[in-house]
Amino acid sequence: MSVDLRSLVPLLAALLLPAPAVAQWEGWDYEFDQEKKPWPEIQAQIPPYPRPQNLIEFEAGAASPHRFYIDSESISVGGDGVVRYTLVIRTSGGATNVTYEGMRCDVRQQKYYAIGRNDGTWSRARDPQWRRIEYKEVNRHHGVLYTDFFCNGKVPVKDAKQALDLLKYGSRPR
Repeated sequence: MSVDLRSLVPLLAALLLPAPAVAQWEGWDYEFDQEKKPWPEIQAQIPPYPRPQNLIEFEAGAASPHRFYIDSESISVGGDGVVRYTLVIRTSGGATNVTYEGMRCDVRQQKYYAIGRNDGTWSRARDPQWRRIEYKEVNRHHGVLYTDFFCNGKVPVKDAKQALDLLKYGSRPR
């Protein structure tokens, strides 16, 4: 049996023609579906209160007189894409502020889960809402954590070890 290849050309053209239209609709369906699906946040587990020997200092800009630390034992990257960590801020006036927080790299947001008390215990945050991380000249520690240590663009670090390495050995090259 002999097949004339010229007779197959219209058939092949008909099969290939809809591909761009299908690709266009697939993208539209994905975006449309993403708008309807709520983002599933996992329940945060409050870590043990930070111990001084586990604190890693990081530079948050020369404009701030405060010192900033991350508790190395508290860092985690959840299945929901949230980097969770304990932040310790020692103010120039001598006060110490401790917070357990989360950071969403995909939307550049930060959330407080718990506030540290002076007696070494936690109190749940009163209004745990996601807030946009804005650029600030002073006290820009969230922006620095986002840009230099926990997020690569809109993608979180792959695990706690990668975040620790960045905190210990320096931020990724720009």
